[in-house]
Amino acid sequence: MPVSRIDSDTSGLAWYAFTGEPLSCHRGFTHAIVTRLGGVSLAPFDGLNLGGTVGDEPSAVKENHRLLCQALDIAPEQIVSPHQVHGNRVACVSTGDGGSTIPETDALITASPHVALLLRFADCVPVLFYDRVHHVTALSHAGWRGVAAGVVPATVGEMTRQFGTRAHDLWAGVGPAIDVTHYEVGEEVVTAVESTLSHESAVSECRGGRWYLDLPGAVAAQLRDLEVGQIELSKLSTAARTDEWYSHRAEKGKTGRFGVLVMLD
Repeated sequence: MPVSRIDSDTSGLAWYAFTGEPLSCHRGFTHAIVTRLGGVSLAPFDGLNLGGTVGDEPSAVKENHRLLCQALDIAPEQIVSPHQVHGNRVACVSTGDGGSTIPETDALITASPHVALLLRFADCVPVLFYDRVHHVTALSHAGWRGVAAGVVPATVGEMTRQFGTRAHDLWAGVGPAIDVTHYEVGEEVVTAVESTLSHESAVSECRGGRWYLDLPGAVAAQLRDLEVGQIELSKLSTAARTDEWYSHRAEKGKTGRFGVLVMLD
């Protein structure tokens, strides 16, 4: 498996990290795909819910963020998060944005050390980026609407515009998300997503007259179409493993949000 689980010795928190090349050779990039384990939220948000707009107690969400910062040894003032809206807006942030929330944004980019980009998920695809040549990182939130709107190519394009990133120098990690077995959608969703891909990419299945979408596969296909140099898929399913992840679909909309964080050292 291209990811390894890390369990905190003291907090009860656990997170996954990609372990393959080129990350093992570049110690200036930190990332954590944080499970729902640990934390103080009660059912149905039980665990480390980092979503402040899902109905959980604000005091619990605040304590979960404190526990996350403690476990990862970062300060709240280092974190930048967006208000995610399933769109394709990309924001470039720096040290001065620490501690803030960027409105109506689904991808963040930074070249500033010690600025932690934190996004939240519950079936949508986390897409992690690292440009080892220009030392730039990015993190995108890609649900089917974001994929159809082009948030992934928009992120790569903005990295190129801001910092000169070349796609073939990029590493991209596709994090935990809903898998094709559990993601029944309408045919119009399949059409919207597949229209953004090359004709060689097939990311849907029709079973018994019902359509199912491979959302991580669609993200990977977009990355391949962009000629991203290295693509790794976590192959972790949120809907199949609600013991580790929050899943909006599997938990019928009443659930929390897990966090994904990237940072340059």
